[in-house]
Order: sequence, then C-alpha cells, then structure tokens
Amino acid sequence: MTTSMLQTVPQPVEGGGTPEPVKPVRHAWPGPVLFITRAVGTLWSNGKARIGLVIVALFVLIALLAPLLAPQSPTATSFTPYEGPSGAHLFGTTGNGQDVFSQVLYGARVSLLVGLAAGLGATVIAVILGLIAGYRPGVVDNVLSFITNLALVLPGIPLMIILAAYIPSRSVWTIILVVTLTAWATGSRVIRSQAVTLRTREFVTSAQFSGERLGRVVFREILPNMTSLVAASFFASATAAVMAEASLEFLGLGNPATISWGTILYQAQQQNALLTGQWLMIFAPGFAIALLALSFTLINFGVDALSNPRLREK
Repeated sequence: MTTSMLQTVPQPVEGGGTPEPVKPVRHAWPGPVLFITRAVGTLWSNGKARIGLVIVALFVLIALLAPLLAPQSPTATSFTPYEGPSGAHLFGTTGNGQDVFSQVLYGARVSLLVGLAAGLGATVIAVILGLIAGYRPGVVDNVLSFITNLALVLPGIPLMIILAAYIPSRSVWTIILVVTLTAWATGSRVIRSQAVTLRTREFVTSAQFSGERLGRVVFREILPNMTSLVAASFFASATAAVMAEASLEFLGLGNPATISWGTILYQAQQQNALLTGQWLMIFAPGFAIALLALSFTLINFGVDALSNPRLREK
C-alpha cells in the first residue's frame, strides 16, 4: 500500500441524526529529498548494490575528470603508431598515433551518457504505456498490448542496425534514440502485468470513489507500488544501452570521430590490433563495458529490497 493511505474522519452531526458520509483524508507524501535519502540508504545497506554504486560513482568521476586525468589529448595523432604499453602511454598507441589510455578515459563520457539517457527514455515509455494498458482494460489495453507484443518479437540488434543505418545523422543522440525506441517493450510488459493486479486493490478503489483524476490515481496510487519494477526496468535498459552503443559503434554505424569505448573497439578491429600486439586496445574498453554493465546489475539486486523488506540484508 502506498504512503498516501486513506484515513477516515468522523463527521459530527447535531441532534444525533444520521452521520454524513466519511470523507477520505490523505496524508502528504514524504518530500522527494527524504524519499531519495531512504532509497539510497536501502541500496547502500545491500552489499552487492553497494559495490555497484561504488563502481558507477568511479566511472562518473572518471567521466567528469577526464580532462584532468588523461595524460594526452584523445584526438592527438602526433605519437608513434602501434607503440606498446610504456610509461608515456600506459595502454600504447593506435595505428593513427593516438593515446589509447586517454581515449578510454574520455570514452566513459559517451558510454555513461548513452546508458543513462537511453535507459531513462526507455523506462519512461515503458512506464507510461504499461500503466495505461494495465489500468484501462478493453480496447486501449488490446491496442497497446499488440504494439508491445510486436516490439517484443522483433529482434533487437537487427532492428537497431536498420534504424541506425537509415537515420541520416550519425551522432551519440542518434544511438540514444535508436536504443530508446527498441528497449522499452520488456519493461512495459512487466509494468502492465503489475498494474492489472493493483487496479482492483482497495486503496485504488477508494481513490476512484473520492473523485481523484485518472493521472493522480495512476501516478500517485499505482506507480509508487512498483518502484522496484521501474528501477529494474531502468537498470536493465541502461545495461542494454551500453552494450548496444558499443555494438553499433563497433559495426561502424556510429560517428567514427566520437571517442567512446565502442569506437576504440572499431579502430582495433580496423587496425588488426591483435596482429600488431595492441591487445590493450581490445581488452581495456571491453573490460570497461563489462564492468559498467556489471555495476548496473549489482545495483539491481538492491533495488528489490526497496519494495521487499525480506530481501534486505541484516
């Protein structure tokens, strides 16, 4: 049940007559700051989620401080090509004479931006369509469910490749748009199923009888009861977005001038990095992508504890 519980308040009647109908009184929700503080505290109390939060925070710091941490400009081509790891170039140089270590540091910016932005966009679409379909049975539910099922049966990676290939602009925002449009269906299906089970609960019925508007019932009564599902949808979409960005960039469907982990892998493939001994061009960005995806997955373990106290660590 939501924090906006209904409470009955008796209405006094003069002369001992029939009492007036009980009017629901709604407690105010806790402030957003308090809610976020409690959520972060619950996540931090979970060991796996704590590790994930630390890793994500580390990547955020690297992305923000990349100009200070990078020893060289990631686009500079004045170094000796195909140079191995050394004190001057920790991860060696590319075939174009660029410092790989600096590129890996700057690549965290694009990968984090794509993961968080595309994850948020896909989650917003999933929440809106899932809630409307679950709360409005009949024609609306049938139409939205058909669209969701159609999106589910379409193969994700081939669809991303087609969209990315036919969209004229090849920028980071193009990849964000492509991933957003292809990563919402699974979350929408799960949220719809939960909304179907909640729409007949007593607190939702009470809100309807009290004259609450549709938007308030859906977003203030039903949505808070599926916090873990929404968060899980976000982290799953963010993980898929990071992997999809690397895949599209590796296939050459992104902007080669963009410095990201995916473009580093693309350059490594084009320059035969393994044959020239530049194995760090493959290992470093690949390990960073896997570590970021792992951190989102670890945080997802703690998300379940937000709505299920039995899963919270003692």
